[in-house]
Amino acid sequence: MLDVIGLTPAEEELYRCLLQLTTARIDELVHRLHRPREQVVAQVAALRGKGLVQPTDNDPDAPLRPTAPDVALGATLLRRQEDLETARRLVTQLAEEYRSGLRRHHVDHLVEVITGARVLRDRLRDLQDSARTEVLWFCRANPLAMAGPENVEEFDALARGVSYRAIYERDLLLEQGALADLAKGVAAGEQARVLDRLPVRLAIVDASTAICPLVPDLAGGAPSAAVIGRSQLLDALLALFESHWRVATPLRLDDPHTVTTPEARRPEPEDRPGDRYQPDADEARLLSLFVAGVPDKSIASQLGVSRRTVQRRIADLMAAAGVDTRPGLAFQVARRGWL
Repeated sequence: MLDVIGLTPAEEELYRCLLQLTTARIDELVHRLHRPREQVVAQVAALRGKGLVQPTDNDPDAPLRPTAPDVALGATLLRRQEDLETARRLVTQLAEEYRSGLRRHHVDHLVEVITGARVLRDRLRDLQDSARTEVLWFCRANPLAMAGPENVEEFDALARGVSYRAIYERDLLLEQGALADLAKGVAAGEQARVLDRLPVRLAIVDASTAICPLVPDLAGGAPSAAVIGRSQLLDALLALFESHWRVATPLRLDDPHTVTTPEARRPEPEDRPGDRYQPDADEARLLSLFVAGVPDKSIASQLGVSRRTVQRRIADLMAAAGVDTRPGLAFQVARRGWL
């Protein structure tokens, strides 16, 4: 089993025997393993070279002692993992270069049609793994292939410096636990905004490849999607995303589980000059949901407070903004740059 990191089955068996004995001489290993002495000597030398047997003097009859396997093999295992990851990324890159070559020479390869939730999910994961600069998302409610918590590739991409911009449909925020999931991505570096409705589901990677479903969500059957390469169609999808990004409401999701209690809150808004007032983290989170059109009851559920608390805080913010209507508050939020 350990041959994948350079340890032969015979060497592994000898090492296990030495672990059981804690210390042994060559002759004892020969007797226990029923192997020729010269073979055991060669295998001990191989194990010593791999750091699994403590070095000894030139005395061939000196007792042998094993070393900790995690220390000796850990670095080798890590290198193999890194090599496999590099190879996987190279294969993904070569596959994209292959598809790009086909698209350059054959118009019918500008758009590739894929079918099935699993195929769609795998392609989304492969594209994120190969992303180098930026990933763009239109995230509608009731995902077709991959729910937000399943998208672990996003965190790997963010960690290596890939930018993520995501626009979420308002109904998605109403799902139980949605804010907690979104907050993890925002904390990792994702830029998140929200709109009442999105026209399509969409993912664009490095402004070079897009994935977009082909049929409406209610059509039934296995989902199908178009994988779109560099083309005027891709340019149109990029323009579509940017136009929606400009009008979408920023989401403030610093930590959906830390909501300040009324006793611990700052002084009431009327005690502070309105023009200089800036919402705290709780207020900014509430305002982002309020401006997005999320109902009070859903805001209360997502933030873990009562509906009456939400209404009171909105009234406080209206007082701080110097308005007496909710539409007026939404206007002031945009004018004052509170989000």
